[in-house]
Amino acid sequence: MPLETAPDHIKLAVDLIEILETNGIDNRTAELALEVVLKDLRAKAAVQQLPDSDKF
Repeated sequence: MPLETAPDHIKLAVDLIEILETNGIDNRTAELALEVVLKDLRAKAAVQQLPDSDKF
């Protein structure tokens, strides 16, 4: 499948891999950084799923 027709998450993953490789980021540092990013995204998603308190 050509990258142009790939889903957005695949395009983003390819871009992130390219950034990491281009900047010579070692695998462990990249893994730790991505864990921080995932934790942040999941925390934001959890907040977005909370009901609005002013609707009660």
